[in-house]
Amino acid sequence: MAAVSDALTSSLAAALQEARKARGLSVSALAEGAGVSRAMIGKVERGDAQPTAVLLARLAHALGMTLSELVARAEDDGGRLARAADQPVWTDPASGYRRRTVSPPGGRPLELVEIELPAGARVAFAADAYPVVHQQVWVLDGRLRLHEGDEVHELDVGDCLQLGPPVARAYVNPGVRPCRYLVALTRR
Repeated sequence: MAAVSDALTSSLAAALQEARKARGLSVSALAEGAGVSRAMIGKVERGDAQPTAVLLARLAHALGMTLSELVARAEDDGGRLARAADQPVWTDPASGYRRRTVSPPGGRPLELVEIELPAGARVAFAADAYPVVHQQVWVLDGRLRLHEGDEVHELDVGDCLQLGPPVARAYVNPGVRPCRYLVALTRR
C-alpha cells in the first residue's frame, strides 16, 4: 500500500469510517470480520494508505455491502447523470487494475463499472466478495481469462459472461495489451 492523498482515497476513507460507525462496529470488529489488522483499517480510514481492490472487497463484505456500494458512497453527489469526465477512477496500487464507476452514484439497483486490467495482470477475490449481487462481465477490448472456482472462461471482445454463485474468482489478462471489460451488477 502506498501513501496517497488523492480525493477518491480521502472519500473512500470517510465512506469506510461512516459505514463502519453506522453499523455500530468498532475498528476491532471490522478488522476481525474482514480478516485484516486494526492498523491497516486505521491507515485506510485516515487516508494514509490506498487500499487494494482485494482489501476493499473484504472490508465491504464485512460491512455487508458490495465493493461497488462502498465506492459509490465515496463518490456520491446525489446526481442522476455521470459525465465521463466526472466518473471516478480508482487504480489498485498492487496490480494496476483500474476501476471506473460508470453509473451515477444514485443509479442502484443497477451498477455499471468499467475495468482496465494491464497486460499480464491478475486480480483475485474470495467468494465472500460477492455476497448478494448478480454480475455479468462484458469484454470491450483485449482478452480476459476469468477463473470462477475450478472453471476457467476464456473471453474475447464482445463476449459476455453471467457469473454463477459466489466462488473465489480471479481476473487475468493473458494478453500483451490492456483488457477492458464492463461489469454490470444488480442485487439478487
